[in-house]
Amino acid sequence: MKKVLSRIGVFLITVAVASVAVFLLLSALPGDAAAIKLGTEASPQALEQMRHELGLDRPMYLRYLSWAGGMIRGDMGISANSGVSIAADVMQGLQVTLLLVVIAMVIALLIAFVFGILAAVYRERALGTVISVISQIGVSIPAFLAGLILVIVFSVGLGLLPATGWASPDDPVQFLRHVALPALSLGLVQGAILSRYVRSAVLEVTTEDFMRTARAKGLSSSQALRRHGIRNALVPIMNIAGVETASVLIGAVVVERVFEIRGLGSLLVSSVENRDLPEVQAIVMVLVVMVLFVNLVVDLLSAAVDPRFGGER
Repeated sequence: MKKVLSRIGVFLITVAVASVAVFLLLSALPGDAAAIKLGTEASPQALEQMRHELGLDRPMYLRYLSWAGGMIRGDMGISANSGVSIAADVMQGLQVTLLLVVIAMVIALLIAFVFGILAAVYRERALGTVISVISQIGVSIPAFLAGLILVIVFSVGLGLLPATGWASPDDPVQFLRHVALPALSLGLVQGAILSRYVRSAVLEVTTEDFMRTARAKGLSSSQALRRHGIRNALVPIMNIAGVETASVLIGAVVVERVFEIRGLGSLLVSSVENRDLPEVQAIVMVLVVMVLFVNLVVDLLSAAVDPRFGGER
């Protein structure tokens, strides 16, 4: 319990430090939010009044405390471009992005475990070599290119799936049809990456003393792997999966634009294009918290899977 609380404490401290970094770095960007909101034709008096309304004339530390307090309360401010609540836009985009990322990671993990274990078990046979070559090709293809290839094949060529758009999960059939290609474009690439780590982790486990003991007691290699090997290989695999989840979040920014999905990544790009600093700050902070939270969950799950994790012997 003490170690769990310690990890949660580290998570909260890291979030606090990250919030300072995000606020300072984005506040240092060139441009005047008041001028962007009012336009270049605005008078100096109008600009001064708008800066006061936006709080830009206050000291930096007060602006940070106001912004951080609002983020904690769920009040992310008002969009400088559209004039609507940033929280409403972010929450709507977050739901879409989370669904996309979760489905993509499920696909990636299924691919990684099936083909990674096969590549390890049949490493000295043709099947293992073929899987390793395919995974190497998959690693070299960026997610957006995989998305374009899938669109050409399944949308343009076969006409089976829509190339763009999104559907609500309330309509499961349409939702699955719309989410299939973007989730596959992310999942296939990450699956190829993760399968290599799964292969390495399984190969390392097979050389451990407890695996030799299990085989000496009469278990076949596959039985020993199922009963003892896979669980011991899970900790390094889970740690890599946590890192790759962050990569999927970043990849979703581009993939959402390719498939014209109104998710968090697409919203971030639009906010950058419109120079909407308050919305950019809010979205970046939400993404940072999501990545840190994934790492926290991976740490806690690793401790649950392997009691030795974190120094417990």
